[in-house]
Formats: sequence, structure tokens, C-alpha cells
Amino acid sequence: MKRLFTGLTDPGLVRSANQDAYYIDPEGQFFIVADGMGGHAGGQEASRIATEVIRDYIAARWETPDESSQLLQESILKANAAILQDQMAHPERGDMGTTVVVLMFRDDTSWCAHIGDSRLYRLRGAKLDQITEDHTWVARAMQIGDLSAAQARVHPWRHILSKCLGREDLKQVDISSFDYQPSDRLLLCSDGLTEELSDHLIASQLKTIRSCDKVAEALINAAKEKGGRDNITVVIVADDPKG
Repeated sequence: MKRLFTGLTDPGLVRSANQDAYYIDPEGQFFIVADGMGGHAGGQEASRIATEVIRDYIAARWETPDESSQLLQESILKANAAILQDQMAHPERGDMGTTVVVLMFRDDTSWCAHIGDSRLYRLRGAKLDQITEDHTWVARAMQIGDLSAAQARVHPWRHILSKCLGREDLKQVDISSFDYQPSDRLLLCSDGLTEELSDHLIASQLKTIRSCDKVAEALINAAKEKGGRDNITVVIVADDPKG
């Protein structure tokens, strides 16, 4: 079955620069979204380094017998090391960092790896599931029952990350396999989308617009209509029922 995919990024309506980055493997085997932070130059550089290092590492070792979870783990830790090295070489970017989410199809299995609050969603029928779990202060507070979902959406600390690339204490990456069926649609995105749109609105767009290109445009436009306060990046992945 033929795989369909597209990616789109937009600076939004407030930020003067776009610190997001994404990569789509031409064969549809893996996909990356990164959301940089640390000033215009720093954020852009961190997300660029992460995307390029992960891309090159996975592509170079795709045909090796390495386990897929190991491949993802090592690629992201290599990206973290590269960002730390750049921080040392350029002290003016010393506080830069980035989130990252990676989707990979390998060994007949769907894999996800992530650091931070960029997300992977799966739409199955009318049901939208968040595959990733945000590495944020509010996500942890929700887990232990200190905050409701409604409170978390407006909490002043909702952007505080508990993990990101560009930190010396990053030793482990969240990696998991998940169930993917040919009728599912997958969405990778930065928090510029989820800050503006509820899961209900995201699901509505994903299930009503069939074209990957058009749904990517619709999601970004909807986020901008809600304020567009941050950079917005989306990658849509689906299988062609006709293919």
C-alpha cells in the first residue's frame, strides 16, 4: 500500500522567526519534528542540528541489524551531544535546546521516540489518541492529580519542559512501538498547534479532510485563526486506500 505524507511549517502571527524544523524521508520510512528554543538564532540552530543529526544517523544505519529502539535512542542522544558541542563552541547559544518527535516504520513495526512536548497523534475512525506523553511540568501535575486537563491548558507553567535536547542530564529517550493500521492517520506537530487547537478540533480536521496537503494547511490556518502565538509545524502521514 502506498504511503501518503506531507509537512508544513509556519512562523505564526507573533514570532518574527521560525525555530521549528521538520524532515520527511522521501521513502516514507521516518519523520521528524523539532521545536527549538533559546532565542532566534539558538532555537533555529538547535532544531536544525537535531533534525539533521537524527536524519543522517537513521539513514546511515537503516540496513544494519541494529534494533529499531536502539537506532532511535542513539540517533537522539547523538543529536543531544551535537547540540551540547555547539553550545560550547558558541557561548551565545549556550541556553539553546529543542524538543523532538520521531516516527519510524521499520521491521514491520511503527515506532515513536520523543523528548519534550512536540507530539504524535493517531486518528482511528473518529477517535484521536495522543501517542506521546508531554515532558512538561503540567503533564506531570496532571498525572498525579494536581491539575485537570482544563487547568493545564491555561496554567502559566504549561510551557516549562522537564526534558529537552541540549541538556547534559539527558540520558534516556522515551521510545515505544504502537499499533498502526492502514486506515489510521498520524500527525506529528509542535506545540504551536496544540497550544491553539483542542484535540477535538484537531480530530475534526483530520477526519473530514482527506488530502494530506489540505489538512496540513487547514490545521495551520485554524491555529493562526486562534491566535498563532507560536511557530506551527505539522506532518501528516496516512496510507492511500487506493494504493
